[in-house]
Parts: sequence; structure tokens; C-alpha cells
Amino acid sequence: VDVKVLKGVVMISLSDKMLYKTGDYNILPAAQEVLGKVAKVINDYDTYSVLIEGNTDNVPLASANLPKDNWDLSALRATSVAKILQKQFGVNPSRITAGGRSEYNPKTTNASVSGRAENRRTEIIIMPKLDEFMKLMDIAPVKK
Repeated sequence: VDVKVLKGVVMISLSDKMLYKTGDYNILPAAQEVLGKVAKVINDYDTYSVLIEGNTDNVPLASANLPKDNWDLSALRATSVAKILQKQFGVNPSRITAGGRSEYNPKTTNASVSGRAENRRTEIIIMPKLDEFMKLMDIAPVKK
């Protein structure tokens, strides 16, 4: 788990091994504790929005079933986390956006085993609503 706080935005990065089996999007039972802690933070910041991004490496999947490719895998992983946060930990689903970035948002090179492992992650970004964000950034809203 990697947690960063940048100007009012909390970014939580979870490795794929912590959450899923290789090539799968079903949450492992062992991940419940970590997701419970993340949900507590999300629920503590109850006016903030939550963005869940699934990311993969660039190794192609070869499956006739879901997930068919890295786009499917990344999106299914993000929605799996969203559903756990909602159903098991009471996060209001109207605050959640879930999406897949596939292999197109790498943190590092996919040329090595360790690089591919770092790129396979799910990121949870807790961010203020736009008006609160503007206050945090000390930007006055544009008046019409």
C-alpha cells in the first residue's frame, strides 16, 4: 500500500497481488482488511469524491471469456473494489467513479518483471468536490 497526500487529495495505490489472483478481478479474502481501512478513510472524508482506477501491465491476456483484454481487466478490477467499498463497508456509491486505464498509465517501464508488477495496481483517489478543491488550491471561482 502506497499512500500520498497532495494538496488535499489522498492517493492510495494497492498492488494487484494484494487484491487479486493473476489475471483475475475477484477480490481476495485477505484484501478485506486493507479495503476496510481504506473505507474508513473514505467514510471519514464523507464530502469527498472517490475515483478508483484499475491499471495493468502490457502483457496481453488471451481469453475468450471476461476479461478478454487489459481494458476489461482494469475496469473489472476497479468496479470490484467499488462494489466491496459500497456493499461491505457502506461507502455511498454516488461518491464513487470506477474506471480502467489498462496498460496506458504505467508508473514505470514494462520491460522488467518488477516494472510490470509495479504497473499492475489499483489506485483509489479521494478528492474534494470542485468548490472545495478550488478553496484548497486558493483559486477564486470564475463569476459570470
